Amino acid sequence: MNPGTARPATGAPRRHPGPRPGRFARCAAALLATVSVLAGCERGSARHVPGEPASGPSGCPAAYDTARTAVARAERTDVPWNGPTTGPPAVSGKSLVYVAQTMTNPGVAGALQGVRQAARVVGWNVRVIDGGGTPAGIQAAMGQAVALRPAGVVVAGFDPGTTSQQVARATALHIPLVGWHAVAAPGPSRRPPLFSNVTTHVRDVARVSARWIIADARGRAGAVVFTDDSIPFARTKSRLITAELATCRGVRVLAYENIPIPDASARTPRETAALMSRFGGRWTHSVAINDLYFADAAPAFRAAGAPGAGPPYNIGAGDGDPSAFQRINSRQYQSATVPEPLSQQGWQIVDEFNRAFSHAPASGYAAPVHVSTAENSHGAHTWEPTGYQEAYRKIWRR
Repeated sequence: MNPGTARPATGAPRRHPGPRPGRFARCAAALLATVSVLAGCERGSARHVPGEPASGPSGCPAAYDTARTAVARAERTDVPWNGPTTGPPAVSGKSLVYVAQTMTNPGVAGALQGVRQAARVVGWNVRVIDGGGTPAGIQAAMGQAVALRPAGVVVAGFDPGTTSQQVARATALHIPLVGWHAVAAPGPSRRPPLFSNVTTHVRDVARVSARWIIADARGRAGAVVFTDDSIPFARTKSRLITAELATCRGVRVLAYENIPIPDASARTPRETAALMSRFGGRWTHSVAINDLYFADAAPAFRAAGAPGAGPPYNIGAGDGDPSAFQRINSRQYQSATVPEPLSQQGWQIVDEFNRAFSHAPASGYAAPVHVSTAENSHGAHTWEPTGYQEAYRKIWRR
């Protein structure tokens, strides 16, 4: 598909140009000639499978219908703000320390931008300490943050359980902690003790990303899952993704690639090249717990002569950073993302702290899941709910 070419609605028969010459083209031609059940090199096109109606989807009709409906709903862009509209006015003169799992994680970096924007509105100071993506680095960063005795500490992208001593010290000093993707569920957490955790519902993100593959492939796919099992949040997400893919008998998970995010830039190109050599045209789709895997995989795809528009067709189950949107909009080795509204979540982190400082309950808000593609992003490089800044300013009386 050439950039700028409109694609029919999800689930409708779609025609795509054949791959460029190279291994993918040869594999695709051979697989199409034998009507392989897993190859799907004409994306979304209806192919007759013996024993099934030529006009209907193959592989898993019921799961396909469910997936198509769910994806169409998630692709809507006219969703109004459904977050908090009331709360305490802003408390002035506070300081936050933002402890980052690693600033090379685009989601962590994107949420920080939102925190800084909101902090300027309420007149707070924000200091950043980068854990560097290693257990020792994160523990040291968390210890340094608590030693500064700020008004609050952001636990950004790592499991607080890995810094239990530092968390206990913060609790003893009555320093509230607010997480970003720190645990699996949004809202307050007792163990570990977080005033609130800011995230979308991981189950919803996992389901819709897997359903996008089922719908896009019309129930016939060979998928690769990229994850980081060292992060409990990511491990939960990837396991939910594989469980949802398993609801369609025509989708096979070819490989489950456990690559820690700090190692992604070094390992992903090598692993991608090996997977391409191993699976060839059977690899039709990919899903990753973070978009950055596809940035790192792109050189291997390109070197093998794989077309930028796919196959394989790649969807990120987070975080929706600007580079992911750039790949999607230019159709360069990523087809979709389930973006976190990173700026909104940064504003929400500030709002949760303000509630903690005011002895008010946490909002517990979780943004609805959304699927961004070249067709519905309209060239944007982020996705955010509409009206959130106005809502928070009204709450804070700012």
